[in-house]
Amino acid sequence: MRALHTADWHIGQTLNGWSREAEHARFFDALTDLLVAEQIDLLLVAGDIFDTTNPSGESQRLFYRTMARIKQRLPRLQVILTGGNHDPALRLEAPADLLGSFDIRTIGTIHRRDGQPDLDRHLIPVPGLDGTPEVFVLAIPFLRAADLSGLSFAADEGETTVIDAARRFHADLTGAALPRIGDLPLIAMGHLHCTGGLESEGAERRILIGGSHAVPPDIYPPRIDYVALGHLHGPQSLDGGRVRYSGSCFPLSASEIHYKHGVTLLDIEGRTIRATHREIPLPAPVLRLPSTGTMTLAQLETALSQIEELPEVELRPLVYVELLAEDAPAVMMGRAEALLRAAPVRPAGIRIHRAHDDAAPPPAPAPSLAETSPEALFAQAFEAKNGFAPEDRHLAAFRDVLSEV
Repeated sequence: MRALHTADWHIGQTLNGWSREAEHARFFDALTDLLVAEQIDLLLVAGDIFDTTNPSGESQRLFYRTMARIKQRLPRLQVILTGGNHDPALRLEAPADLLGSFDIRTIGTIHRRDGQPDLDRHLIPVPGLDGTPEVFVLAIPFLRAADLSGLSFAADEGETTVIDAARRFHADLTGAALPRIGDLPLIAMGHLHCTGGLESEGAERRILIGGSHAVPPDIYPPRIDYVALGHLHGPQSLDGGRVRYSGSCFPLSASEIHYKHGVTLLDIEGRTIRATHREIPLPAPVLRLPSTGTMTLAQLETALSQIEELPEVELRPLVYVELLAEDAPAVMMGRAEALLRAAPVRPAGIRIHRAHDDAAPPPAPAPSLAETSPEALFAQAFEAKNGFAPEDRHLAAFRDVLSEV
């Protein structure tokens, strides 16, 4: 049997106001072609299908249209989708009866029966050509604190009680599944941050399960032959390759530009599961100008003049710009924005950096909370991030947010 593991589509995401819908549509076309070419029997989507818990009508139509086209080309394909921390869990499950008739299973929340996770919902048999199960999948969505029975928020030394509760949850679920699965391969799906995984900045939220940011890979019992994870956007393997993130479909923030975006192909022979990363070309370029360091406005103008104009505005390059401060920040920002508006690109973000001064004195020790204020801390953080002090408009925006809090 052959499976394909993917995750973190984030349908509906916008970047600096730019829709990614055309990019998603092109990615789904490539994904469908790959499913057909590789003769995939099982598609696993490990969470964050949507970018928001209230996806637009356009986002939902794109998702259902994609599922329909995939099933039209691969009628025998089994599809299992689990919810992530971005997903509308109950809305994901609402059409379960309809989708189930097309061999598409959606699991957005933990279902319980008599206080225990409902195996009839979460343990999914995947039949082979003869109709008998060849693989079993533990479909586990993003875990919330309420899903971990016996959870205590009192932290002891060493492992936190959250880690203990997560380990016990997976051990109990796996143990309950053993009488049903025999010696057949067992795959688990999940959406969380495992310790040792490389996270990216800007698109991944630090998800907290009862106060814990990350859990070790060994929360998954050894009997599980492969763990298909979502949440971290860089494709990567943990625990000797048994636990794997397939990565996001394309860059969702500046820190993801250099990732090898794609999917994971799984060749299943008995309980031996071999994972192979397969890159999928980016539907639209995502660039950092320059690729490293900073550049002047003149250099930016030259770089933009070398970018080829594409007829589809929604597929033009998304560009992040890192500028060296040559003038007042407001002046620099205005000139850079004008250059980007005139170029065949979609501006994703501009940052202005001051020239590094090796002779600058070391920073003063951080003040105590009694010696500072929220606005002063905001100003320090803003300057550290952007290379220049906040202007009146930034401070006004911060004060508005502070008043709401």
